[in-house]
Order: sequence, then C-alpha cells, then structure tokens
Amino acid sequence: MSLYAEYLNEIETRKGEGLHPKPIDDGALVAELIAQIEDADNPHRKDSLDFFIYNTLPGTTSAAGVKAAFLKKIIVGDTTVPEITPAFAFELLSHMKGGPSVGVLLDLALGDDAEIAKQAAEVLKTQVFLYEADTGRLADAYKAGNPVAKEILESYVQAEFFTKLPDVEDEVEVVTYIAAEGDISTDLLSPGNQAHSRSDRELHGKCMINEAAQKEIEALKLQHPGKRVMLIAEKGTMGVGSSRMSGVNNVALWTGKKASPYVPFVNIAPVVAGTNGISPIFLTTVGVTGGIGLDLKNWVKKVDSDGKPILNNEGNPILDQKYSVETGTVLKIDTKTKTLRSEDGEELADVSSAFTPQKVEFMKAGGSYAVVFGKMLQTFAAETLGVTPPAVFAPSKEVSHEGQGLTAVEKIFNANARGTTPGKTLHAGSDVRVKVNIVGSQDTTGLMTAQELEAMAATIISPSVDGAYQSGCHTASVWDKKAQANIPKLMSFMNTFGLITARDPKDGYHAMTDVIHKVLNDITVSDWDIIVGGDSHTRMSKGVAFGADSGTVALALATGEATMPIPDSVKVTFKGTMAPHMDFRDVVHATQMQMLQQHGDNVFQGRVIEVHIGTLLADQAFTFTDWTAEMKAKASICISNDETLIGSLELAKDRIQVMIDKGMDNAAGTLAGLVAKADKRIAEIKSGEKPALMPDDNAKYFAEVVVDLDLIDEPMIADPDVNNADPSRRYTHDTIRPVSFYGGEKKVDLGFVGSCMVHKGDMKIVAQMLKNLEKANGKVEFNAPLVVAAPTYNIIDELKEEGDWEILQKYSGFEFDDLFPKAQARTEYENILYLERPGCNLCMGNQEKAAKGDTVLATSTRLFQGRVVEDSAEKKGESLLASTPVVVLSAILGRTPSSDEYKTAVEGIDLTKFAPPTAAAGTGRSVHF
Repeated sequence: MSLYAEYLNEIETRKGEGLHPKPIDDGALVAELIAQIEDADNPHRKDSLDFFIYNTLPGTTSAAGVKAAFLKKIIVGDTTVPEITPAFAFELLSHMKGGPSVGVLLDLALGDDAEIAKQAAEVLKTQVFLYEADTGRLADAYKAGNPVAKEILESYVQAEFFTKLPDVEDEVEVVTYIAAEGDISTDLLSPGNQAHSRSDRELHGKCMINEAAQKEIEALKLQHPGKRVMLIAEKGTMGVGSSRMSGVNNVALWTGKKASPYVPFVNIAPVVAGTNGISPIFLTTVGVTGGIGLDLKNWVKKVDSDGKPILNNEGNPILDQKYSVETGTVLKIDTKTKTLRSEDGEELADVSSAFTPQKVEFMKAGGSYAVVFGKMLQTFAAETLGVTPPAVFAPSKEVSHEGQGLTAVEKIFNANARGTTPGKTLHAGSDVRVKVNIVGSQDTTGLMTAQELEAMAATIISPSVDGAYQSGCHTASVWDKKAQANIPKLMSFMNTFGLITARDPKDGYHAMTDVIHKVLNDITVSDWDIIVGGDSHTRMSKGVAFGADSGTVALALATGEATMPIPDSVKVTFKGTMAPHMDFRDVVHATQMQMLQQHGDNVFQGRVIEVHIGTLLADQAFTFTDWTAEMKAKASICISNDETLIGSLELAKDRIQVMIDKGMDNAAGTLAGLVAKADKRIAEIKSGEKPALMPDDNAKYFAEVVVDLDLIDEPMIADPDVNNADPSRRYTHDTIRPVSFYGGEKKVDLGFVGSCMVHKGDMKIVAQMLKNLEKANGKVEFNAPLVVAAPTYNIIDELKEEGDWEILQKYSGFEFDDLFPKAQARTEYENILYLERPGCNLCMGNQEKAAKGDTVLATSTRLFQGRVVEDSAEKKGESLLASTPVVVLSAILGRTPSSDEYKTAVEGIDLTKFAPPTAAAGTGRSVHF
C-alpha cells in the first residue's frame, strides 16, 4: 500500500473522531503528493495539492525539505504547476520558517538569475531563523562582492524583518470566559493523562477543560465577532503548576489567531487572565506565542490597619469585588495607556505589567522566538558589514543600585549575563540574556520540544550548553502502545540533536526511566549554573533552575541562552532545633505555613526563594527546592556550606560516572566534561579561590522568612481542602495542617511513596518501618495499598547493596520487571505493597491513577483536582501530601495516624534530619556531611 493510501485511511479514522487530516511531516509522503500533482490526470491531484499547500509542516521536517525543493523547481521553471505560480511558491517558502526553505531562498538569491535573485532576497529579508550555515553563506557571498548579499545584510542591520511588521493594535476588544474559580492548574488546560497527544495539536485541543466549555467558547466567538475570548481564573492565579506549552497551545487553538494560512492548527496570541495574575512560568509560555497575560485584581483582600489580610471564620482572606468579569462581559484592553476598560470606557485596572516594551515586541513579532533570533541576526549582519546597528529593539532594562549588595540569584545572573553594559552590576528587575548551562527535556513535553526545534530550523545543540538530558520518567509506568509509538522516536531525535538520552536509540544501554529532576540535580555540577527544564519542578539544589515550556527549552537547546528578568528574592533562614521524631518534609511544609502566618500573603509567589539550608546534601536539600514550585516561587537557590557543597559535588560525580559506565555518554564526551567541571569547582572551593555561593551581607530582599523549628512538633499535611466553601481555596498548596487535625480517623484508600520529592533516605525509611513493625508484630499487614516508586535506578542498586531492597521485596505483591513492563495502567489495587518502576508514576497522573473518589496520601507534589485521583459520582477524590513515614503508616493503618501512633512508629528510625548552619554559609563545617 502506498503512503498516500495509508494517509487516506488515517484520514477516515480521524474523521470518525471528529478530526481533520493530520499535518504531514514525512518527506516520502510529500514526494508521493508531488508525483500526483505533476500527473494532470491523477484522480487525487486536487487533494494532493491541498495537502501540499495547506497541510505540510514547515521547519526542518523531512516534509519541509521535499516541499522546499519542489517549490524551487517551480520558481526556476524546471516544472510547471498552474495552481502554484513562482510568486505563490515564494509566498509558500516565506511561511516555512527556516531550514530547507532558507537554503532554497539562499540558492535563489545568490544565483545567476537576477530577477529571481531579487524576489528571493525580498523574501529572505522577512526571515529570522537563520543558523551558522546560512549566515556563513551570506557572509561569504558578501565578501565575494555579491550585491544581493549586501542588500540582504543591510536589511538585517536595519531589522526590517521586525520594523516592517504591523504594530500591536491600539485597542484589543475581548469577551470574558471564566474557566474556573480559584487557581487554574495547567492540568485543566492540558491534562496530564492526555500527554500522549500533545504533538497532535488538533486532537490534544479536544481535552482543554471539557467539551461543554469548548462549546461555550465557540458560542461566545459567534456572539462577539471580531472580539477575542479572554480565559480567566476567577479569584485565583492562571496557569499554576507548570509552564506547559500544550496548555497555551490549547488556549490559542480555541481563542487565538491563526499563525499562518499554510500551517494547520498552529495558533498564536491568546489572551489569558487571573484575579491574581498569571503564574510566572506560564506567563513566559504565553510570551512564546505573543499572547497577553493580565493581572486583573478584580477581587481585593480586605486588610487591617497593619496592611495584613482580614480572615473569616475559616481562616480565609475576605475579598471585595472591584468589578465583574463574569462570562460574556465585554472589555477593552487599551495597549497605549496600558489599562483595562469596560465596554463603556471606564478604567478598571492598570495592566502595564502585561505591556512592557519586551512583551509588546513579542506581540508584534508573533512570539518571543522571532525577537530572540532577530536580535542575533541583526548583530551578525552589523558585524559582517562592520557597522553599528541602530537601536531597533527596546533596550533591556538594566537596574543598578549603587552600594547595594547582591542576592544569590543576582550574583548568578551577573556572572552568566550576555550583552549587558560592560562593568555594570545588575539588580532585580533587570532584563538579562543569560548563558544556560544545563537543559532538561522530559518525555511528555519532549515531542513538542522536538517540534519546536524543527519549527525554528535547529539541527544541533548549542556548543555553549554544558549538558542536556532527555528523560523517560513521565511515561515510565506503562509501556503501552502510545509510549511505544512516541518514546523511541523522541529519544532518537534528541540523541541525534546532541542530548544524553534515557533510552539509547541503538539499545546500547539499558533504558532508564529515572525522574528527570533527579538526573538534572546530579548533572548540575556548579552552584553558579543556570538550568532550564521542561517541567515546573526543575528546581535544583545547586545553581538556579527554571521550569519552562517546551519552546523555551528548545530555544535554550538551540541557542544556549534564555532571556528573563532577574527576579526578586525572599530570604529563608531557620532557628531552633528539629524534633527527633520529625522528618525534613515536615520542615518544608511548615515553611509554607509559617510564611503565610508571618506575612498574611504568599510572598514567595513569582520570586526566588533563597534558602539558607547550609548543612543538607543536594539529595535531601532537593526536597525543599522541589516543593518551591508548590509555593508558587519562580525558582529557588540553596545556600550551602563549603564542605556540604563539596560532598554534593562528589556525589554528583559518582552518579555521572555511573551513567558513563552504563554507556550513556555521547561522542562529544558531555558527561566526561561534567565530571571535569565538577573537579574544577571542588578545587576552587578547597583552595579558597571561589568559596560556595553566598549573597552579600547588604543584599536587598523583597521579604525575609524565619522558620522556627521549635514550633514543629507533629507531622504536617498539605490538604487540597476539597470541600471548602470558598472554591478559590480548594486544591491550593497553602492549606497545611498538623496530623492531629484529622483525629486519627481520616480514611486513607491508598498510599504513594515516590516522585521527585523523595530520595534514597525515603526508600530506607520504608524498609526500616517494615523491619520494625515485623519485629514488633511478627508481620506487617496493609489496610490500604502502598505504591512505592524509587526515583532512580541507582537508588535501587544502592538499596540492594545495603540490604534494604530485600525487605521491600518480601512484602511486595508486585515488583516491576523491565524485561516485561506493564502494557496497561493499573485500575484496581489490593492491600499490598507495589514496587513500581522508577519514574513519576501516580504523581504525573497520565498513566497510573488511584480509583475515582479515593483519598490518597502521597509524598508527591501535586494535589490538583483530577491529577492523582479523579472524582467519583459519590465523592471527590483527594490527594493529601505528607512525609514518607506518615504515608507508610497510614497505608498500614488504613487511616491517618494519631500523633502518638506516629511517634511510636518512627522511634529509632533514621529520618531525614536537618540542623541550621552554626556558622556563616561558605565557611562553617557541615554538621550533616
């Protein structure tokens, strides 16, 4: 059967699902389309033309290569297609965004036919996705005296690819649609359990919110032609939890504008809003598409004379409505005055934060990528011609306060800044291009990252990136047909691109499903590194890490850079003594609770948490930094003592060496290079040449939080509070309760120990508890299922060497087998211990889930509605989050324990302990090394 016949069969199948033909990325199929186009009598000629023109993906796909070559033949007259004139062929090339299309345009522009060269040059002047091979050809042609090359370069110096674009409209009319009350997780916009379809944009679009909401949005568009639908989080923040490019893509698909008439299902420029604005990492993703993200402030908290929120009887802030945004409300965004107005013109809110000069440039250019590449192209052209480029783009905001010291994040950004004013020290609020040292791509967003790389015509990782990793953890639980179709293809692409991949496309080493954040934490080998990863939990305990959308990850891979403002910081320190029966996870939860008590509002949101944790090795410290995503922080930085940092780097070296020994290094020697970098950093610390990163004494912070360890006397649980009378208070991570709140009576249907929040010590706690209970009672019986998923294989190997895996095996009713991985997700659980494959498992919610309506007690990070457990008709599902010993004991009891039961159960168990540094960070000897 021909590829075209197979495609027609696929079209029929999709038609039955209410879908259009899938966009074509296969060059062999495009070649068949061309053969049918050139055959005037072919019965499929008309459809083939439509598929060729309107349904072929651009960039560096093999389909784009074949399409560009055929358009070149039309332009030079080697073939004739009545429906595609040479002028139309040029138009099609102009929409193909680089790669083979730019290669063809350069062939034509630098060729012998003067008229064709002139037309090709005009198209090239609009293109920005040029790489070294392309710019090298232009530079060589200019040096050889080619006048067309000179003309193109002069246009690039003037940035005509940007200046000739239409300006952002003065007024944007919108009609509101309230997607939900309270914080809106990106799971609502792009559910994790539909991750397999993210690269199929039309199919994935059907999972946004629900079918009823999609129909309501379509109805609003019909009722209000010419207006854009603005998606709103009423009484909450839009896009919490993750950056999730697929969420923005879905919103754009339903409410945005078509990016190109010749590229299907790629929409841009959505308008999103929230009472409390947009989550910072999600706002970055909105910028990728040139969208608008508004902080509505339509509900305000009542405050007392001290400026602190007034609480009601339930402990929630009392809110007053300033203006209504109920669904169907027509509003106007005035982009000149940067205000939100009513339909009648009344000013409702200042939205200037949404219209900084840089964000307006993203809107004008149709997304942030075009601006990033455009600036690089202008610089190249100016250097080639030996001229000074005009100031076309808005200057980066540079904030510098004389005499003011630097926070840790300010130090890292200054050290890694590119293109800033020489000698100028930058403080928070500055917009900075920074070198990215480590990049992470995970498997449920990786296919989209690959698409983004193809769309921006990138073919190889930037040489300035120290290391990059493609994980397989989010699809580790179930090796089903979807995973089998997607993951090998993803690993092959990323391996070729230059990443270290969890799965070897040639099967040279055992496939790894280690949790991505754990691997990134290991391959980060400097406290001065900047890390970008395709997941909100890219929060390392060395350096500063930012969770990012799949597109920003692609940009970091392709250019080795990221552009962002230097965030404000909140300093977190500790005092007192940690009680012996407490686990460090309880300190993490208490930090959030005490912060809210001290400030009355979440001062962490959108800022960097600079945590002076000093004495904890990277594995244990990661428990804190990981949770900062749930604190709504933009990032976090651990301030470590010298010897503790050395210990963490030695541990990282050992784990990188394990990866090398397994055969995971590439031809470029990426992993070996990281070991050498770690050795260099250790030598710097030991010699005193460059001690562990430490802020200046006179650094300025947005706020400071002091956590009193003496106040933490019982385990803390983060509760989704699913029945709170105020919907905006449900499914947030701000409701932290002591275990005694539940009176030892709350039924637990399932326990889960796993996710990126646990480390080797947590696995040992499970084993120790089982040993103790077996010794005391002769055996251990579970009154609820307990699912255990170690985050990495090396942890399992170490547990086997130390004798802990044996007791886990003894009580397991199921143990993963990599030779025969599960082909179907588990739907029912028995009251036994399940030893699952390393990876995200229940925390991700895209494969494994608890039974509907269950109450789950987990060590994971997510308590959003429907993530770990969905609602049943009778009961809301709830995912409560706690420490490993609390989860294990609850599964054994089938309920939450009393405080006394907990203390008895953990007696003599080596919990994850923490003691505040006794001397200044960078100089004190670790008490926990």
